[in-house]
Amino acid sequence: MTSVEDIEPEALRQRLAASDVLLVDVREADEFAREHIAGAVSMPLSTFDPARLPRDRRIIVSCASGRRSQQAAEQLGTAGFSNIANLRGGLAAWKLAGLPTSVDLGQPISLMRQVQITAGTLIVLGTVLGAFVSTWFLLIPGFVGGGLLIAGITDSCLMARMLSKLPYNHSRAADAHIGPDERGSLV
Repeated sequence: MTSVEDIEPEALRQRLAASDVLLVDVREADEFAREHIAGAVSMPLSTFDPARLPRDRRIIVSCASGRRSQQAAEQLGTAGFSNIANLRGGLAAWKLAGLPTSVDLGQPISLMRQVQITAGTLIVLGTVLGAFVSTWFLLIPGFVGGGLLIAGITDSCLMARMLSKLPYNHSRAADAHIGPDERGSLV
């Protein structure tokens, strides 16, 4: 396996300006649609396939914080890619360095943030109602906590599936995923 080099945000900005790298964002399509580094292509880690990437270009992978992109970089190394790097700190580090992103506020916030907001709201509401109205309302935070426990164990979140059905989550996020060309490779 090839060792994975980390690249700093400013060095990546220079490489993107020189157009000599392919930046692959491995966050989910909804995250990418909301905000990404200009010039990046979307290939979510959940469907990541190194065979779709060109071998004749330097591949740099990025995500929100650098963890998912590290996994993608390791998959690339296992698949025999040698010219790969991981954006150290991900999109968070890129933004912390004051570098620009492409933002589409018309896109919904990520599904994970929606789950966190919904779960947090239900827990606070159930606790307050349980303290001041009826102890029966304490079943709400217990139910939500149990659901989060099951989601963590099974890696399947019922709340996320339900939220994904809402109309505002059926936007252009699916279009943000850059598909393969006729050879099956990303260009």
